[in-house]
Amino acid sequence: MKPAKSSPVQIARRGLMLVISSPSGAGKSTIARTLLETDKHIGLSVSVTTRQRRPSEVEGVHYHFKSVREFERLRDSDSLLEWAEVHGNFYGTPREPVEQAMAEGRDMLFDIDWQGAQQLQEKMSADVVSIFVLPPTMTELQSRLHRRAEDSEEVIQTRLANSRAEIGHWREYDYVIVNDDLNTAFDAVQSIVKAERLRRDRRHGMFDFVRELLEETPSL
Repeated sequence: MKPAKSSPVQIARRGLMLVISSPSGAGKSTIARTLLETDKHIGLSVSVTTRQRRPSEVEGVHYHFKSVREFERLRDSDSLLEWAEVHGNFYGTPREPVEQAMAEGRDMLFDIDWQGAQQLQEKMSADVVSIFVLPPTMTELQSRLHRRAEDSEEVIQTRLANSRAEIGHWREYDYVIVNDDLNTAFDAVQSIVKAERLRRDRRHGMFDFVRELLEETPSL
């Protein structure tokens, strides 16, 4: 008779805030979407924005779309963890769902730009794991923006012009990935998440586990 298989040890931990940033078209949204589809322990922090909804986007899934007045009301009441103006539009992270998820040990994914990442680092640095995704070349970045076919030529040129300034903030991130192959880039992100979940300072349940371990007296 085979011995009964023991249940895996469950050690309580605080959730982590996984920030993925990149210039538009470098692949952060694709990586983020794939991570959400394959990892049940990660939830998406759905941002609020004043940007116009694209045809492929769903309210409450990709963003909460707000008027400028509604956004300002949230910002001024301290209901946002971070906010920024990007390409002439406002973006922000609602505070309440993030704080609840962290306390319950659930990880939250943030698809935000460098300005938002800076604010999260200032407010909750111990919880943040930040990743910056770079394109292999600027030519490829331009091609991806055109292939996406969701923005006007004027918007594409604005995004390209701003991308150099965005890339200049790569040093502010914990990890930097060059997305020349999507599968390889995604594997790297998965490895980062697995390692960060095992950090001692995130696993507050380890104190009780070690205490109980040392108190245990094996039967002879």
